[in-house]
Amino acid sequence: MSDTLLYEHPLNERTRTLLRLSRLFEQIEHYADREERVCSRMAVQALLDILAILARPDIKGELIKQLDQQAKALQKVALNPDVDQVRLQRILNDLGRTADRLHATKGQLGVKLRRNEFLSAISQRLTIPGGSFEFDLPQFHFWLHQPGEVRRRDLRAWLEELSVVRDTTDLVLGLLRNASLMRQVTARQGLYQKSLDSQRPVELIQVALDANLRLFPEISGSRHRFTIRFMSVEESEQPAAVDGNVIFGLKLCLF
Repeated sequence: MSDTLLYEHPLNERTRTLLRLSRLFEQIEHYADREERVCSRMAVQALLDILAILARPDIKGELIKQLDQQAKALQKVALNPDVDQVRLQRILNDLGRTADRLHATKGQLGVKLRRNEFLSAISQRLTIPGGSFEFDLPQFHFWLHQPGEVRRRDLRAWLEELSVVRDTTDLVLGLLRNASLMRQVTARQGLYQKSLDSQRPVELIQVALDANLRLFPEISGSRHRFTIRFMSVEESEQPAAVDGNVIFGLKLCLF
């Protein structure tokens, strides 16, 4: 399909966290180098959202565990003569280096930025609707009116503090997304259901849908099964369940 919308749905909390981190890093990358003050504000908001996720005490261990699991899965296919050994070794080296960087990080991920008084003050006020105006956060107002090069420098420095998280997220999701192939399937009367092998847990579902169709998928599932219900969107009407067949792309991402 030339014009395709891709929907991703995680089947465990770890993958859900990775997807959230990935989207937030994409937002920072999109806004950080722009001149407009509103873009700098959006980049700071995404940064603070990342720090809130990283405040979980188990996040570093979960990332290390994911890297180790992917390395073990790839090592099992090393004896396959059809595997590109050079590329495989390069990926294993990347996994090992990234795991070493995580192990070498002292304390919780992002703790230095969470202790930054400037960012901490903004974070506390953002829980209040409209709480980041100049009468609430004069220092933030001052920073937003600094030259674009100053704001970009600060944002890049803060982002560099989280480089190991960004690199881990990109590596893990990249390998997971490329571990399987997309295939074309049909949802009969707008509904598709599938049971899964709990011994080989699927971590991520991708649904590719023709963007010209006025449809979107509602996905729910667990490690045992998942359901996709396609909904039709018409102007001035509430979405309604599709009662006809829908052809779409489906990828089950697992190692």
